[in-house]
Parts: sequence; C-alpha cells; structure tokens
Amino acid sequence: MTGDGWFVSRDHAAAHIPLVYCFAHAGGDARSFLTWQAELGDEAELVAVCPPGRAHRAREARPTLAQFADGAASAIRARAGTPGADATRPVYLFGHSLGSLVAFETARRLRDVPTLRRLFVSGVSAPSLAPSERVCRLAALEGREFAEALEFFEGLPPEVLAQDEVLDLLLPGVIADFRMAAGYEYTAAAPLPVGVTVIAGRDDPYLSPDKVALWEEECVHPPECHWVDGGHFHFRDKGPSAVIDLLLNAVRADQHVEVI
Repeated sequence: MTGDGWFVSRDHAAAHIPLVYCFAHAGGDARSFLTWQAELGDEAELVAVCPPGRAHRAREARPTLAQFADGAASAIRARAGTPGADATRPVYLFGHSLGSLVAFETARRLRDVPTLRRLFVSGVSAPSLAPSERVCRLAALEGREFAEALEFFEGLPPEVLAQDEVLDLLLPGVIADFRMAAGYEYTAAAPLPVGVTVIAGRDDPYLSPDKVALWEEECVHPPECHWVDGGHFHFRDKGPSAVIDLLLNAVRADQHVEVI
C-alpha cells in the first residue's frame, strides 16, 4: 500500500515498468482489477486507486468526484516526482463507468506531468454529457427501489436482490457512488494532450456511437474508439482480454517509440 493509502498493487513489483492506475465503477473496488496482473506479466504494473470512504479507508469522509480526482492526481504526481525509478515510469490511467469520469478528471489535473502517456475510458459516454438524467433519477432513490432500478446498469444479481440483509450491506456504498456521479459538474477545458482510448461494449444499453463520438472534443488527437463484445461490464461478460490487449499494445508502442 502506497501514497497514504491511495494505491494498492502486488507485492514485489518489478521496477521501472509502466504504471496503470485503475479507477472502479460505482459500487466497485479497484482492487478487483489486480486480478488481471498475471496477463500483463512484467510489461505493466496495475495499481488500484482507492478513494476515501471505501475499503481500508472506510473511516474517512467520502469525497465528491472533483475531490476524488484532486486527491488521486496529487498522489500520482507525488509518486511521479519522487527521486528514483518512479520518477521515470510511464503513467497510464484506466477507468470504467464512474471510474472513467474520475480518471478523465485526474488526467486533466496531470496534463503537465511528462510521464503521463494515455487515458483509457471504458463504459462511459463523453463527460460533457454527464451526469445523465437516468443517473440522476437513480441517485435519488433508496433501498430496494434503487436496487431494482440498478438492473439497467447490469447491477445486482437476482440472488442478491432476494436477500435483504445483503442489500443492507451493499447498497449504501453503491448509492453513495451514484450520488457522486450525479453531483459531477462538467466544465470545458483545454483538450487533453495525451492519447485517449475509449472502450465500449457493443451490447451496452447506456452507450451509442453519438455519445462516444463526443470524446473527440476532449482530445488534441482523435481518440481511439474500440467496440468490444459484451455489455456494460464487457470484461465480465467476455473476459478482460480485449482491455488487456489494448493496454499492452499501448505500452509496447510507447516503448518502441522511446527506443527509436
């Protein structure tokens, strides 16, 4: 655990390899992305970004989305500015759904960090469209009504919905995250100078080509858009290989450019 609790990654990580900071969806735990590490090997290091109010930071106050991005950017910047190997390690950001918005806002705050290479966003429309009316309506709900409405986002499985005691345990965190998303205030800013990769599930009811296309307004260079098999949680439906391939391709391409 590093960065005053902000980061969790595997033990005995290889030095000098690129860092991929991962931001989770509403109700998710970024540490779940660490299970992908075996497929990345020692070509990149996955780092879970852990916000206040969750997991080992449960006693801390939950942040707004802007506060989450502020804290994550400060912790990443501090690590990148530490003398030694971390100062030269290429930085990538990956987020899914709500985590994509946080990763985007974090990238905005890191635009002057020379080691920032690319932003990967998954399962989310362009930030200028956020928050959607559906997210705002859902964030206003409570209890079972919220849990049932969450089905649109491929939320809780039927066996969980059937158990009130499990719902009581899980829902507060998910509701808090949706309210974080509903409180997001997009502001126009200079386009990101780094590459942006957009990943969308072909069967995701939340996305459409026109919503994804607006990502072009946030980038100096046209974003790479990849439609992959699966729904909103395409990496659960079909496995994470499509995302991992995109991460590895970017890391390898950047290393090739640096060598040349």
